Amino acid sequence: MTIQRDRYLQQLKDSRFNGQVKVITGLRRSGKSYLLFKIYYEYLLSTGVDRKSIIQIMLDDDTYEMLRDPDQLSKYIRSNITDTNQKYYVFLDEVQYAISVEEMKNPDKPIKLYSVLNGLLHLGNVDIYVTGSNSKFLSKDVMTEFRGRGDVIHVYPLSFKEFYDHVGGEKAETYEHYAMYGGMPFALSKHTDEKKMQYLSSLFTEVYFKDIVERYSIELQSILGQLTDSLCSSIGSLTNANKIARTIGSARGKQVSSETIAKYIEYLSDSFLFKEAKRFDVKGKRYFHYPNKYYCTDIGLRNARLNFRQQEESHIMENIIFNELVLRGYQVDVGVVEITETTKNGDRRQKQCEIDFIASSGSTKYYIQAALHTEVGEKREKELRPFLNINDSFKKILVTKTYAKPWTDEKGILHIGLYTFLLDENSLKL
Repeated sequence: MTIQRDRYLQQLKDSRFNGQVKVITGLRRSGKSYLLFKIYYEYLLSTGVDRKSIIQIMLDDDTYEMLRDPDQLSKYIRSNITDTNQKYYVFLDEVQYAISVEEMKNPDKPIKLYSVLNGLLHLGNVDIYVTGSNSKFLSKDVMTEFRGRGDVIHVYPLSFKEFYDHVGGEKAETYEHYAMYGGMPFALSKHTDEKKMQYLSSLFTEVYFKDIVERYSIELQSILGQLTDSLCSSIGSLTNANKIARTIGSARGKQVSSETIAKYIEYLSDSFLFKEAKRFDVKGKRYFHYPNKYYCTDIGLRNARLNFRQQEESHIMENIIFNELVLRGYQVDVGVVEITETTKNGDRRQKQCEIDFIASSGSTKYYIQAALHTEVGEKREKELRPFLNINDSFKKILVTKTYAKPWTDEKGILHIGLYTFLLDENSLKL
């Protein structure tokens, strides 16, 4: 049974022959290739496109190793474009294999692949789609390199809605399964808990770490592993490179530089395994330099890396909400609100309170708190205190792990159940 990725298929439909290179990026094994070579391929055939006019190249397959040379790649594609009156579709999978390490590391060195793709665009009858699993492919400013002719589509692991639409069942039970094993598409084909665990665990050692080690010539591979464990263990907690370096150094009995840790965090983020959430001062309208938070792109991968031992329900829920907001296209930050409180001695002091997320898109902004339960009395007041100390009029939302239907309290705060939030893409606008 095909897993529907309607959000991304629609983006591909809308961008068909728009004169731009479609860059389909995201975490490896999150479904990019399946989207392009299965779902979109079948869509094109259904519209009458001839199979022979779809040129497919999988650069991570050693069969195509010779085509990792941009010059050879260009010759091969052009040799298959034989009719100037015919429209052609070029699918390139895992295109980072055609970009050298030197090109990645040197911002002043032009990337040959970009000129190859631009040259193909100039033919006029070629529509180009590439997938890539490393943000370094984009970090040299793909839009500039393509002279405004790059169209980025980011594919994420299955959202809870995509997962639920595929497997069905009782919402709370399906959520617990999702919160354990996440949304990596191929994991759905594994029919036992043991096989799901084995598959998710193997992705780090057999795919992600190998990619990072080979591409960046990592010497301290054990440090990379310990760092990954630390980030997975501390989702939803404030951290920085200095703190992690001290923790790992203490465990090893040998000092680790914060520069090395910062560099390795960058590699893990570039591979889309983690995403940073910066802290934003709501009243001061500024970002803090550190500490920040890191969230796992897929909660199942996080759990697998920790051998499914750390099941902090609230942090897992927070990570899932963060991923959902990012998937919906929001810039997501952690909010900080400074409030004045009176101590037992009658003294007044300033205290920083945290808002789990600030979700921003253009001129739209939402303040969001996540809680397992709807608290009452003093606990409820503490949960909502940051909201009540914000002076602007943007919507404030409390998401709780309940079936509660959306309702707004006397202070203007929208209360919404977790399952409604995750399953209704317009839930923030309710």
